[in-house]
Amino acid sequence: MERLADDLWVEAAEQSFFGLHLGTRMTVVRLQDGSLLVHSPIALTADLKAEVDAIGPVLHIVAPSQGHHLYAGEWQRAYPGALLHAAVGLAKRRKDLAIDHELRGEAHEDWRNDLDTLFLDGTMFNETVFLHRPSRSLIVADVIENFETSSHWPTRTYLKVAGIHGKPGLSRSLRPFFRDKKRARRSIDEILSWDFDRIVLAHGDIIDSGGPDVLREAYTWLKG
Repeated sequence: MERLADDLWVEAAEQSFFGLHLGTRMTVVRLQDGSLLVHSPIALTADLKAEVDAIGPVLHIVAPSQGHHLYAGEWQRAYPGALLHAAVGLAKRRKDLAIDHELRGEAHEDWRNDLDTLFLDGTMFNETVFLHRPSRSLIVADVIENFETSSHWPTRTYLKVAGIHGKPGLSRSLRPFFRDKKRARRSIDEILSWDFDRIVLAHGDIIDSGGPDVLREAYTWLKG
């Protein structure tokens, strides 16, 4: 895994969505008690498990949105003592998962000293966004994407049509999922009030600095 800051690691993985090569990224946070929170888990290989186990015990697995749950089950089986926190509504889609807590934006007592959380209101993502305060890192799943380009021409074409080729933003194809723009705008504005610099995202390149300005520009289309 790549270490971004003290107690913060990421691991990217290949992932296709409807034939598009958009990839995905897992984030691992080591909490003050030494336990680990795994955000948007990717496929669990033996090598990855060994890396994770070397930095601490996994006690929290987070499926943060409607689209980031594919590997939650295998992580739960590998770490039966961990709590599974899942997006609102995911229990209906993934009846195979034993969900312990439904994410509605409130901080769990185990991570309250490390992480702030916010439910992105007014959208169909049902995503809960995280702020790792010690590293000033915003951790998101689908709130923003950041692709320079793609060697896969269908993906490159999609990025251009979606308005996110060579610049961070939210795909035009995802904007209809913002059903209540006023409520969503309030959520984005609240996120922008947080003290962060880096944005750790699931799809594309990490935004290492200047995160608030990037996020603000990415959501100029969203009028409350």
